[in-house]
Amino acid sequence: MKGNYLSIGEMARINNTTVPTLRLYDSLGLLKPYYTDQETRYRYYDIKQNARFDMIQYMKELGMELKEIQAVLDSEDLRQIESVLIRKREQTIHDIEHLKIQRDAIDRAINSIERYSKSPSRGTITLEYIPSRRIFSMETNLNFYEHDIDTYELILKQLKNDLLDHEVPPVYYCNAGTLLKKEDFLQEHFVSHKIFVFVDEHFPLIHNTEIIENNMYACIYLDDFDAEQEYGRQLLSHCHQQHYEIVGDYICEVLTEFNVFDCDKRSMFLRLQVPVSFQKQ
Repeated sequence: MKGNYLSIGEMARINNTTVPTLRLYDSLGLLKPYYTDQETRYRYYDIKQNARFDMIQYMKELGMELKEIQAVLDSEDLRQIESVLIRKREQTIHDIEHLKIQRDAIDRAINSIERYSKSPSRGTITLEYIPSRRIFSMETNLNFYEHDIDTYELILKQLKNDLLDHEVPPVYYCNAGTLLKKEDFLQEHFVSHKIFVFVDEHFPLIHNTEIIENNMYACIYLDDFDAEQEYGRQLLSHCHQQHYEIVGDYICEVLTEFNVFDCDKRSMFLRLQVPVSFQKQ
């Protein structure tokens, strides 16, 4: 240090920054050296310029970009600083909500993999308590069970486009399921025009969702999309044999999809389920 002057290296060191950063600030006009030696062309900072450097760093921590910082510092107008910060606050709120959605999606993906790894083998029938769940659904004029996987793929794309049209994050577009009315299931009449995805409390279209109530469910597991009707009938037969009363709609839930390898169709692990009640012994 020479008097109250600091070389660019000294300025960087005492401010825990780098020489390239100070040179960038200089080129942008944010923080120019206070004095340039005419003989050596060395540039020096006044120690009092630390205050401006601190202000620049503070504004950066508030999320402001360097061009925004330059504009507000040049204007010396507190109202302009306030206006920029209000915009930054709104953007931060939006980013926080997005991160919440992303965090929940990651949790769902982890839970999905863990549930798959601990699920019973194909054809296993269980009786399970399933907590209440929230779904976003879409009606279609096609009956899924009258068509093959290709048509199902087209319906999935309709659902995805519907979500995207409403600016819903793509993380909600996964593990789509279908619903079958209780009356149709009892008649072994496989007719469904409703496809859905499970959502959480952060879902943007929360008012357009519905709740599937908690209940005891008779369930059967399988890993073949084309075998759903066969296994659905097995589940219905089991309920009759156990004298279960079916008290709600049938659900085909995609527990997990592993579409990470080359294959001809979606690799899905399904849980067919129907809410039941029974006489206590």
